[in-house]
Amino acid sequence: MREDLLHFIWKYRKLQLVDLLTSNNEQVTIIKVGTHNHLSGPDFLNAQAKIDGQLWAGNVEIHIKSSDWYAHGHEEDSNYDNVILHVVWEDDAAVFRRDGSRIPTLPLQDYVSKEILTAYQNLFDKKKYTFINCEASLSEVDDFVVQNWLERLYFERLERKSAFVFELLEKSKNNWEQVLFALLLKNFGLKINGDAFTSLAEALEFSVVRKVLANTAQIESLLYGMCHLLEDDNIVDAYYLKLREEYSFAQKKFGLNDAAVLMPQFFKLRPPNFPTIRLSQLANVYGKQQGLFEQVIHASNLETMYTIFNGSASSYWNDHFTFGKSSKKSTKKISKAFIDLLVINAILPLKFCYARHMGKDVNNEILKIISQINGEQNAVIKNFNANGVSAANAKDSQAILQLYNEYCTQNKCLQCAIGNRLLNGND
Repeated sequence: MREDLLHFIWKYRKLQLVDLLTSNNEQVTIIKVGTHNHLSGPDFLNAQAKIDGQLWAGNVEIHIKSSDWYAHGHEEDSNYDNVILHVVWEDDAAVFRRDGSRIPTLPLQDYVSKEILTAYQNLFDKKKYTFINCEASLSEVDDFVVQNWLERLYFERLERKSAFVFELLEKSKNNWEQVLFALLLKNFGLKINGDAFTSLAEALEFSVVRKVLANTAQIESLLYGMCHLLEDDNIVDAYYLKLREEYSFAQKKFGLNDAAVLMPQFFKLRPPNFPTIRLSQLANVYGKQQGLFEQVIHASNLETMYTIFNGSASSYWNDHFTFGKSSKKSTKKISKAFIDLLVINAILPLKFCYARHMGKDVNNEILKIISQINGEQNAVIKNFNANGVSAANAKDSQAILQLYNEYCTQNKCLQCAIGNRLLNGND
């Protein structure tokens, strides 16, 4: 028995509703189950129940064993003074409020059908699935339920990403341009160099970058220099030497300190994702336009995003991937697929947080943009597709990742709309 199942049984009235008796043989009639409380305090707030003919209004606490009341220290917590009913699976101890009055206890063992217990056990029977608990019956859930849940999950994932954005905002003392700079650097670094590029953002204030925006080479010199990519005395390319000179001058002028910046990695990366290429692309995005933050905040569609981030690495990189080593000629253009990742992981979380900060609602605009992006493809998405839940766009794929990571892998089936529907049947 798990407590989340007891919450489910109480919340959805999946118990015998007549002839209920407390452990002291007091008759119980449930009037209102109350509001499910996911924060601290009793599990259900503002419930109503008639107990032994007397109508009570207050809160309901749920435990597997009634002795858990003491194990959790509720007898000393004033938040539990207004508990009118203690709902348990097994009553193994009398429970009292702080004032000494006994709390009626409703043991559920005799009032829950075998069908609901069997359905719950089947959901967690590891012999019946290879991917997620409900894979055998996932396709049975109405598409309307699934789509509504996916939209909610997308915004839940956006909320999770927002925590990092607001953390950056606090560190920068409400400097939104610095926040954008940090988000772009992290995402241009991808998984392997995300941390290194984030350390660069922490060490380099955007106010310094703003002063050299008119000169892309100077922006590059700042990024490369702070990342320790201009420290090889054996490279004699004119472009490289120019960047070293620019960075040496900038260090003295702006008092730059790169000691805490992690050196980016090249190992396990495809050449187009080398930090040399990505940093030059970002420098050119900033160098070709003024007011990047204002542009992305006011961009209301995906095509505008593509225009803003349309750019390439500097011409030196047309025949290089690293300093001092020539390669086959190719323009190192920012691809639409890469811009899609920037929009998903940096721009839309930024727009969401900025709107909240300003007291505005841009949810519909965000949904419009994310729905125009193709869904991501990975093993998790493919497994859901095979089990009847497809990702028509990036909103769906982001929602599916949230579902898998925060619900499926943690067995939170009873907090999931799909799991609820499977246990509720057609109710």
